[in-house]
Amino acid sequence: MSVLAAIRDLSVHYGRAPDAAALSDLSLDIVSGERLAIIGESGSGKSTLALALAGLLPAGAAQTGEIAWPGLGRPPLGGRDIGFVFQDPAGSLDPVMPVGRQVAEVARAHLGLSWRQAEERACGLLDRVRLPDPDAIRHAFPHQLSGGQKQRVAIAAAIAAGPKLLIADEATSALDTIVQAEIVTLIRQLVAEDGMTLLFISHDIALASELADRIAVFRAGSMVEIGEAATVIAHPAQPYTRILIGAHIGLDAPPLWSQASAGRADA
Repeated sequence: MSVLAAIRDLSVHYGRAPDAAALSDLSLDIVSGERLAIIGESGSGKSTLALALAGLLPAGAAQTGEIAWPGLGRPPLGGRDIGFVFQDPAGSLDPVMPVGRQVAEVARAHLGLSWRQAEERACGLLDRVRLPDPDAIRHAFPHQLSGGQKQRVAIAAAIAAGPKLLIADEATSALDTIVQAEIVTLIRQLVAEDGMTLLFISHDIALASELADRIAVFRAGSMVEIGEAATVIAHPAQPYTRILIGAHIGLDAPPLWSQASAGRADA
């Protein structure tokens, strides 16, 4: 297995105090083509890792350690090599620009397409993310779409340039349960079709167990456990992981990963 990103002793501080570390001495390999879920409560460092990988840490953040990209052979280009789906789709979309043009801009900027080519690609992407009547909806503005539709547009923009790594940072937490399931299914399909590596960030270990090959558990800026998804769910090594599982799944219920596998087998 080849390594896409190698993280070594990564620490991030947002303040000057030593105890203000959002991420502390993290070492982690992200394998090309895998679906890795980062799980933990708010403030555990999940989103900080995502921002550091994408080069999007705020100006006041202090970063030490190393993030190497052996799978690329060079530093990544934001938008081209890394697609990012944020928690709030309304906040990531321009409210005064038609959604199709926003997707087209990503394709044009990174793939060197003409506007006509980029708009054709945008229409195809809106169709891929299962938006109804994509040729019509590309002329809509974000406020005219539902939350789930806006998130589908954001996903289309994130994959418009064919990234190697797709980061979904709490991309389903602002949606209702039914739409959450639809978005998770959509992400799984797109990642498989395009051969992307996925970093799925969530506080919900149940959702992660539906999607991930591996699960890494974060707490207070540190990674406390990592392993194959089935193993982490069925045999958690840390009490903190058991608490997360109990909060979202219930320890007396059959392991969710086995339910998901059965469902896929029956489909």
